[in-house]
Amino acid sequence: MVEAESFVDATSARGFDFYSGVPCSYLTPFINYVINSDQLRYVGAANEGDAVAIAAGAELGGRRCVVMFQNSGLGNAVSPLTSLNYIFRLPVLIYVTLRGEPGGRPDEPQHELMGAITTDMLDSMRIPWRYFPTREDEIGAVLDAAVEHMDAERRPFALVMRHGTVAPHELTRQPEPRPVSAAAAARRAPMCRRADVLRDIQAGLSDNDVVITTTGFTGRELYAIGDRPNQLYMVGSMGCASSFGLGLALARPDLRVFVIDGDGAALMRLGAMACVGYERPANLVHVLLDNQVHESTGAQSTLAHSIDFCAIAQACGYPVVEEIADPQQLVTSIEANRRALAFYHVPIERGVDAQLPRPAITPAAVASRLRHFIGECQ
Repeated sequence: MVEAESFVDATSARGFDFYSGVPCSYLTPFINYVINSDQLRYVGAANEGDAVAIAAGAELGGRRCVVMFQNSGLGNAVSPLTSLNYIFRLPVLIYVTLRGEPGGRPDEPQHELMGAITTDMLDSMRIPWRYFPTREDEIGAVLDAAVEHMDAERRPFALVMRHGTVAPHELTRQPEPRPVSAAAAARRAPMCRRADVLRDIQAGLSDNDVVITTTGFTGRELYAIGDRPNQLYMVGSMGCASSFGLGLALARPDLRVFVIDGDGAALMRLGAMACVGYERPANLVHVLLDNQVHESTGAQSTLAHSIDFCAIAQACGYPVVEEIADPQQLVTSIEANRRALAFYHVPIERGVDAQLPRPAITPAAVASRLRHFIGECQ
């Protein structure tokens, strides 16, 4: 195991001072260390492809850059890595985690396939790679190999990080919020608990209602409150809940589809809201729970502190848009707007039960029983 400080200092000595990425629990020590530093620049990207593009632009501007993300998001980075960095010869150093490593520690189901093919994907993209060093005396040689390739070929190099490679490092700094409109700032003052919102939504569901929860703690909390056949807990595919819900709502207009989204997930694929707003299915309810952090990966800040989600939803064409801080008021408004696409922005407190369970049912079984539930609906 290496210390984040040792590795970052070694990369700094080789000229790397610009970082961009998306959090992963394996990467938490690095991201925290870089955010805490006064000498380094960290740009938290909405998704992995954006992180690559940000770093590519900074590299062209004369900075040595590091990109950090989880292998589940490697697919998001394929397009810029192959059609931006490769063809323009813009080298960046990639830290990609190896979640779901074959033969490794048990991991979440969404990592199973990507864990098996991560290094194959890097090979297919012609990105040379090495495993992340696990001892302090290995750091220099690994970084020198990366720099040698990047300087000679002007193309990316990747370090694949296994579990337990880096020692923990506490986050001590959060980014300063940029100003949003005074109206949006005023609306954000009250907050409620995520579990209370989920509990009240679940209690108010009708026979033909389906709930889609975003990746992370939201699905796990709903599962803990009560596992039901009309609920689907998304894993992986971060940011896809609203698009998934849109497809289901359009295919089955006889159902009412609830999408319980999160701020980090919504930002990752913000363009999805434009598509939802254009299609405007009257049977879709989009609830965005906003705690302004990626809570399940170490509470790194999202950009939600500087975003007016309600203004975005209005601009995208949602007919009903409300900011609500009381779960009961949310349920009342949902019932009052049953015949129109609705968007609800709900500021929530941070924090989760330390004993929060993980679903004991597999994703495939969740989808199968939901398919059966939908088939039985009249």
